[in-house]
Amino acid sequence: MTDLWLISVPLDKTSLSNVEQLKRSIAKIDRASCCKFHIPDLKVGVLDSLLTMSDDLSMLDKLTESVIKKTGQCMKEVMEHAADKVLENVFANGDHGINQRVVLSPLNAYLKSFRADLMSYVTKFQWDKAKYPTALPLSSLADIINKDVSLVETELKFQSTAYNNVKASLQSLEYELDGNLQTRSLNGIVRKEDLVFSEYLTTLLVVVSRGNYLKWERTYESLSDFVVPRSSRKLHEEGESGVFSVTLFKRAVCEFKAKAQQSKFTVREYSFDLEEAKQRERKQLSVHKKEQYGIFVRWLKVNYSETFRAWIHLKALRVFVESVLRYGLPVSYQALLLQTERKHSQKLKDDLASLFIHLDPTATATQPGGDIPAGLCQQEYFSYVRFDINTNVLEIS
Repeated sequence: MTDLWLISVPLDKTSLSNVEQLKRSIAKIDRASCCKFHIPDLKVGVLDSLLTMSDDLSMLDKLTESVIKKTGQCMKEVMEHAADKVLENVFANGDHGINQRVVLSPLNAYLKSFRADLMSYVTKFQWDKAKYPTALPLSSLADIINKDVSLVETELKFQSTAYNNVKASLQSLEYELDGNLQTRSLNGIVRKEDLVFSEYLTTLLVVVSRGNYLKWERTYESLSDFVVPRSSRKLHEEGESGVFSVTLFKRAVCEFKAKAQQSKFTVREYSFDLEEAKQRERKQLSVHKKEQYGIFVRWLKVNYSETFRAWIHLKALRVFVESVLRYGLPVSYQALLLQTERKHSQKLKDDLASLFIHLDPTATATQPGGDIPAGLCQQEYFSYVRFDINTNVLEIS
């Protein structure tokens, strides 16, 4: 497991010296790194408005992360029958050339590759000035992200519902056509020459359990006075049941069905036209599902990537706002991206607390849920600004 933290410290002499010491300390930790995280000069606006902005960004952060998780979960569910394709789908930088080990499951291989890609995107982060113009007020930038994320959340529900409806319709029809003899299609089992249809006569198809074969042979003629004697033939046997045909007068059909049900014989509704119509419907639904699958997966790939990019820009916004609130004006801070294995996180956290305690000596006594200065929306309060980037956004149970 990897922890990824965005922190910021002011540009005072002590802090800058301690940043260098932090880098030397991190260099000694296996699989840990520290690099600059470039955030452009943004418009501060009215300082008092930053307090409200901090709260708004915190809520938007939670929303955005939840949409990313929902999109990832949906991707997993949609691709449940093609899990090996997940590895190729949802990379933030579009690089599909990452190798995987045979010993890894497709989902684990995908998560491993995704994490590598995520680290690459974040460590090489560049502000998208075309989509998020730095000349706009902070509230406008937040509105752009909020609008885009909310649209993805709404569209995800719509796309998911549309795909699942087609999938459910196909599954229901396939269950009907491919189930047991009580429900499955009888195409290929029943031939036209097996049936008698005339002005007065008709043929019924009856499903009989194997244990009731003898009972059927002995009693089917007595289920109605209008059954043609010795007209029953076994057409097909499968599992614990068989399909029998029986010919009778049309006017006796209702009576025969009722008495057959009492004897635990199942009369199947059947017509060649209906069966052919169901097979055509099955083919159409299958084609429609493939079309919807392609559309939905492409949509998921594009919007996961876009929402992830928006999320990282949102993290940058939060670092900027909290840095101004914490360190004051003029804007003067340095943003850093810290990466470490989770087993080393506590040591790194202790090092940071020790190096930057001078920024706020009260921070060591502040616990989660304690008194956090107004506007500083963090789950834990540190003497420096810190926001976590959840690298497990695709770890779906």
